[in-house]
Amino acid sequence: MYKVLLVDDEILDLKGMQTFIPWQELGMEVFAAVTNGFAASEVIEREKIDILITDVRMPNMSGLELARKALDLYPTIKIIFVSGYQDFHYVKQALSLNACSYVVKPMDDNELIESLRKLQVDLNEERKQLETEQLYKRMFPIVKTEYLLQLLEGTWDKESIDSLLDNYQFNQLKWPVRVVVVERDDWMRKRNVEENFDETELSNAFWNGLFSLCKDLDILHYCRVTDKRMALLIENGMELDKLRDKFNEVSGPTPISVTTGVGGAVSQITELKDSYRKAQTALDYKVFYGKGKIIHHDAVQSTQMKDVQSLDIQLDALFEAMTNYELVKVHDELEMLYSLANNMRSKFTIQNFTMFLLMKLDAYLQKMNEDLFRMLNLDLGSLDILLRYETMDEIHSWLRYRVYELSEMLQTKKHKKNWKLVQDIVDDVKLRLHENITLKDVAEKYSFSPNYLGQIFKEEMKTNFSDYVSMLRMEKAGELLVNTNLKVYEIANLIGYRYLPYFSRQFKDYHGKTPLEYRRKL
Repeated sequence: MYKVLLVDDEILDLKGMQTFIPWQELGMEVFAAVTNGFAASEVIEREKIDILITDVRMPNMSGLELARKALDLYPTIKIIFVSGYQDFHYVKQALSLNACSYVVKPMDDNELIESLRKLQVDLNEERKQLETEQLYKRMFPIVKTEYLLQLLEGTWDKESIDSLLDNYQFNQLKWPVRVVVVERDDWMRKRNVEENFDETELSNAFWNGLFSLCKDLDILHYCRVTDKRMALLIENGMELDKLRDKFNEVSGPTPISVTTGVGGAVSQITELKDSYRKAQTALDYKVFYGKGKIIHHDAVQSTQMKDVQSLDIQLDALFEAMTNYELVKVHDELEMLYSLANNMRSKFTIQNFTMFLLMKLDAYLQKMNEDLFRMLNLDLGSLDILLRYETMDEIHSWLRYRVYELSEMLQTKKHKKNWKLVQDIVDDVKLRLHENITLKDVAEKYSFSPNYLGQIFKEEMKTNFSDYVSMLRMEKAGELLVNTNLKVYEIANLIGYRYLPYFSRQFKDYHGKTPLEYRRKL
C-alpha cells in the first residue's frame, strides 16, 4: 500500500477526497488528512509519504511551500496539486516542482482518480526497478565470487574473464599479484580456555575478522572457498606480515588463529590458478610449520613436499588397520608416520604433528558416527598432556596406546548383538540403491516390525534408516561422477532418483556443490 497525505483547508473537500476515492482499489491508503501546511509538515517529518495531495492556496503555509519541503525530505515523493484558482502563475510553479498532476476545483472525482491510476503505474514501475537494483546489489558479490572461483580453479571461460575485467575492477590490479589462502586453525586446544564461545560464535568472529581485515587493508578481491578458508588477491607492494598483524587486532579476545598459505607472484590474470594451487599446497605444510604462521610455497623444503604427498596414503592404511583390529599393522603404520617426524626441527613441531594426526583420526571416526573424545573419555583440555612429554618416543607411545584403545572399542562394537543384523541390512541396501527402498520393505524381509527395526538401526548407526540410505546414495553418486563418464541423469537413475531436480538439490545439500560442479572440481 502506498501512503497518501491529504492537505486542504476546506473541510468538505478534504472529507470528500477521503470518502469518494477508491483508495483500496488503487493500492493506496490515506495515512493522514490535515487542514494546514504546518500539520502536514509534522506528518512528513516523522513518516515517509509516497503521495502528497495538497491545495495550492492555504493560509500561513501554501501548498507550494509544503511541496518544496516534502521534496527536500523525499525527492521521489509524488505530488498532486488541487486549486480553485486557474491562474497560470500557480500552474507554472507547480510544474517547476515536478507536479504529477494539477486538478482544478470544483474537483471531478474521476479526474483525480485517473491521475492516481497513472501514479500507481509509475510507483509500481519504480518499486520494481528498485527491487531489481537491490537484487543486483545482493547478487553482485555472489556472482563475483563464482567468477573468481572459476578463475582460481582454472575452469574459467572468456565470459568470466571479461566480466571480471569490465564489472569488478580486475583491470585495475597492480601486477604482479599473488594468491593468499587464509585458513582458520582448529581451536580445540584453546576452546577449553574460552568456555563462553561456541562454534557458531567463533566461526562468525573468524569471518567478520577476515572481512574487516580486507576492508582495512583495501583488499578488493577475495572469495570464500570453504567454511574455513578464504582466498585473497594480494597486489604488488603489500607486506604480507600486515595480514597476520591486522588479523590479530580484529580477532580480539576470541581464541582464533589463522595460518596463511602464500602462492607465487604472477603477472597476468590467467596465471592466478597456478598461484592459488601453490597457496593451497603451502597450507598442507602447517603440520611441519605450526599454526598461526605465514607459509610461502617457495620456501617449503623439497623433503617436506615428499613427506606430505605420502602422508594421506599412510593415514588411510592406519585407519584401515585400526578398523579391522590389526594391532601389529597399527604399530607398523604409526612407526612409518612418525618416521616423518625425524625431519622436524623441534619438540613443538612433533606435538603439532601429533595434533594433526588426532584431528585426522577424529574426522575419520565422525564418518562412522563416532566421537574420538567420547570414546576415549577425554575432554579438550586433556590434550595438554602432549606439552608435558619431553621426547618423541613418549608422544608416540601415548598416541599408539590410544589408537589401540579405539581399535579395541570398534572391534567390540562389531560383535554387539545387533551389529551383524545392521551390517546385513547395510550390505543389502548397497546392492539395491537403484530401487525404492523403504524401512517397511526391509523390516518384512527380516521379520521385524518397522518401528523396532528402525530403533535398532538408529542405535547402531546413530542415524535414521532413511537418512543413511540418502547418505549411501550421495556417496555412490559422488563416486560415479568422478570415476565414470555417465551423464548426471543416468547416475541419478542408477541410485534410485527418478526426478533429476530433486537429485541435484539433495546432492548439493550433501556435497556443497551441484553434480556438475563436483565433477568439474575433482
